[in-house]
Amino acid sequence: MNRMNREQFFAQLAGLDEERLRKALWNLYWRGSATVRERIEAELDPVQHKVLKRAKETADPEAVLSEVREFSTLARAGAYMGGDRRVTPRERTRWRLTFRRLATEAQDSLAAPDISAGAEALEQLVDLACETRHFDYFHTEDPMEAARFVVSDAVARLWQRLRDSYGFDEFADRAAPQMFRWESRYGWTRGGWGSIPEKESSLAGVVSPMLVTPEMWVSFADSYLAALDHSTADDVARPRSPWRDADFRRGERTADLAEWHLMLLERLADYDAEDRIGKLVEHPALGGPELTYLQARLARQLGDIHRSRDLIHESLTKLPGHTEFLAFATEIGAKLPANAQRVVEQRGLS
Repeated sequence: MNRMNREQFFAQLAGLDEERLRKALWNLYWRGSATVRERIEAELDPVQHKVLKRAKETADPEAVLSEVREFSTLARAGAYMGGDRRVTPRERTRWRLTFRRLATEAQDSLAAPDISAGAEALEQLVDLACETRHFDYFHTEDPMEAARFVVSDAVARLWQRLRDSYGFDEFADRAAPQMFRWESRYGWTRGGWGSIPEKESSLAGVVSPMLVTPEMWVSFADSYLAALDHSTADDVARPRSPWRDADFRRGERTADLAEWHLMLLERLADYDAEDRIGKLVEHPALGGPELTYLQARLARQLGDIHRSRDLIHESLTKLPGHTEFLAFATEIGAKLPANAQRVVEQRGLS
């Protein structure tokens, strides 16, 4: 192509005054292609150009939701593991790219005036992400690390848009069951190593800055207790598992939610909501040594130091190496079980 280089072009422009430059640019804008016009508009108003470009590139929320539903259904059916013609061999190896694209489009859909489709799509993807910790849906050792999906970031964006769009009460009614379902003490990757775990935060840490008044804390606690009530009914109706019985599930979920429960214990006591605390520490949806530890903290809070010592002793009998349990036992002067005492000596903590 016979055209000037950058230096030659600028040398030619040096002889033109402002009016002639404007005329040349106008002719180029008016007579040029759509691509040229778009580039000139981007230089004239870069901020507005980015907004329009993003709006143009954002997928239709309903289409995104439909694709997320299909992707989730195929993943749970084992189609990405092989033996299913609905997913090609090439797509099985590219699932992480599909997941990443759908996650981006679902979050972008939250910018629409009606966020319902985008919110549902993102909720389904977070559900799927949580399941990949325990189920092999893809030929990948650590699915969320491979997909570069930071669950807590996605949930933070979802919850912020729910609160902004629907108000606090509906946000609490939606987010509290999701907190119960999604919180994970050690993150959402399988190995806990890599770039993604470094970016994750707990959902308790995500929601607490959103509860800016005592009334919000109490209201969210009420929604959370309602989610626990609903879970209890689900546990009764759920078929028994030979390797994860009801007690195991209750203990596991209570451990996942330990940080959140301690936040509630501290905040609700300051906000004259002791009745909610009492319901929390005795709730049948929770269990295991983490619940006993929560009861021990409450007993100390109420001034019953003898009961607090008995309860933390019970917790340490089941989890003798638990760092927080040991620290609390030392703090209140509780007698350690023999196995916990051995752990203390081995770690040089005595």
